Amino acid sequence: QVQLVESGGGSVQSGGSLRLSCAVSRYTYSRYSMGWFRQAPGKEREGVASISSYYAATIYAASVKGRFTISRDNGENTLYLQMNALKPDDTAMYYCASTRGNSYPSLNGADFAYWGQGTQVTVSS
Repeated sequence: QVQLVESGGGSVQSGGSLRLSCAVSRYTYSRYSMGWFRQAPGKEREGVASISSYYAATIYAASVKGRFTISRDNGENTLYLQMNALKPDDTAMYYCASTRGNSYPSLNGADFAYWGQGTQVTVSS
C-alpha cells in the first residue's frame, strides 16, 4: 500500500513563499514520476508540476512556471514544491501524487494512481 502525506500548507500574503513536502511510503519511490496538483473550490483539478524518476526532468503549468519549483529527494522518499511569489489565484488544496509505473513527468491526473490527502494553501491579497 502506497501512502503519501503532504505537509507545509498554510496562509500567506500575496508575494510570500511556502514549501510543500510529501512523504512517500514506497521503497521503489525513485522509479516513478511524481506530481503536484491543486483544486480550488468550484474549479477542476489542475496539474501544477511534475518530475520524472531518476533524471528529474520537470514540467510546469504555465500559471506557475518561473514561480514554483518541484524537486525530489530519492534518498528520503520525499517530494517538494517550493512556491514563491504566491498570488491569491494560487489558493487551493494541494495534492501530491505518484504514478503506478510511469517514469516520465505528466500534468494529467489520469496518469497518477496514488494520491495524498491534501494540504491547504491560502494566499491573501
